[in-house]
Parts: sequence; structure tokens; C-alpha cells
Amino acid sequence: MKKDIFLLDGANGTCLWAKTGDKGPVWRYNKLFPDKVVELADEFITAGSDFVLSNTFSANRPSVEPFDFNVEEIVREGVILAKEAAKGRAKVLLDIGPLTGLLIPFGKIAKEEAREFFGEMLKYGMMENPDGVILETFMDLEMLKIACEEAVKYDVPLLCSMSFTKYNPKKGGRTMFGNTPAQIAKELAPFRPEAIGLNCSEGPEETLPIIKEFSEATDIPLIYKPNAGMPKVEGGSEVDYNDFGEEVSKAALVPGVKYIGGCCGSSPLYIKALANKLETL
Repeated sequence: MKKDIFLLDGANGTCLWAKTGDKGPVWRYNKLFPDKVVELADEFITAGSDFVLSNTFSANRPSVEPFDFNVEEIVREGVILAKEAAKGRAKVLLDIGPLTGLLIPFGKIAKEEAREFFGEMLKYGMMENPDGVILETFMDLEMLKIACEEAVKYDVPLLCSMSFTKYNPKKGGRTMFGNTPAQIAKELAPFRPEAIGLNCSEGPEETLPIIKEFSEATDIPLIYKPNAGMPKVEGGSEVDYNDFGEEVSKAALVPGVKYIGGCCGSSPLYIKALANKLETL
């Protein structure tokens, strides 16, 4: 594999839906289908992932409590299951996504509420000693910064990733809230993250220009974890796994890119194809 590139995993959500036939919130599977959670993480590691993410992305209190679960049991179990699969072969990142809803004044979530919800996930996740924390798929830089303020209370590597709207060649890459790669890099720098970048968004062809903007804006190591194109109505994704490996591997040639993986639609087949391609660079 190209020197200094680490391979992340793929899509927990869409892959677990396929494994269970249940399209509810996937964090529930930490209690309902723990064997499937371990099985998927193992498949990603076997495919070549150096890091796997805990199945805890949206396991925050507002999402969990309506289902009669509690945050502690879901988050701790998510890290435990990822570590069970890893068995020292890969590192485990505590995965935390944005809250459902917007911060005041755009929505109803107060900053102190957001701080409490993120802090709770981090407190319980860190009880199981993950190797680091990844804050991913954020669209609002202000919400991400609140999560960062809580995450830096723990002495572990912090990775931060945002999701972008459709790339506009004239305006460049922007999140739904208008945050640009240069702004993101500048405002996250005080948190001294291990890496920053993008995940989800669209497919590799549409997102490669955005990671190049990050590269031009900062010396902070970069994360590149795009979708496998858009999901098809009949199942599968627009980009097949061989094309995904070919296209996503191009990010390894972008200065500063250190972590590469896949998001929605990217199964272990996609990660294996990417690993094979990276080996040739």
C-alpha cells in the first residue's frame, strides 16, 4: 500500500441493513443483532481496513430514548463489539455523528444541550478504551466544534469529517451551511485534530475536487471517505466496487491525504477493491 495511507472501513448502515433485513436505526443492532455487527467489522478488517468504526453513529439520547434503549448500553456495546472483531488486527474509532436537528437559531437545539448529548456519548464510549474518536458527517461547523470541545477532553486521536453538498466548480466545495474546506481547516486547527476531511456527500468523482481544496488549504492530515455513488432503487450503488477502488485510490496521490475509506453503499467488496488498488500505487 502507498506509504502513510491508512484504510478506513465502509458503510455500517447500508451493510447492516442488508445483513439483517431490518431498516431501522442500526445502533439498535448492538443489542438486537450483535453477531451481525461483529461479522461486518470482521469482514471490513479482512478486506484490509486498518480502522473500523463503532456502530454508534447516531446513538445520542434524543435518538435512542424513544426506542426504550439507553445511551450507555448502546455506545459501550458498540465499542465492545468493534474491539471483539478487531482482536488487535485493526484499531477502533468511537463513531459520533451530528444530532438530528439544527442549532438555535436555525433549529431548536441549544448549544448546551448539544454539548450534553455529545459529552454523554463520549463519556460512555471512552469507558471501553477505543483507539480514537471520529466525528463524521457533520454539515454545520458550529455543531462539529461543540463536539470537538467535548472530545478533546480525552487524550486520544480525534478525526473530524464533514459532508458536502453537490460540488460547484465556480463556488467550490461547501457544506449545507456554506462551510468551505479552508474555513473548516482554520476553525478546527485549534483542536489539533489527527485528521480532517470529508465523508458521505456524493461519489468519488464529485468529491475528489473537494479533498483537493482541503489539501491546498491546510497541512493537517486528511480523510477521504466518499459514498459509492447514489443508491439505486433496485438495490446496489451507482459505482461498482472495481470502479470505486480505481476512483477513490486517486485521493492517495493528493498531498496530505492519510485516511481513505468508503461511506454509504460501500461494502467489504468495495474496501477490498480499494485495498488492492492502493497496493499498486
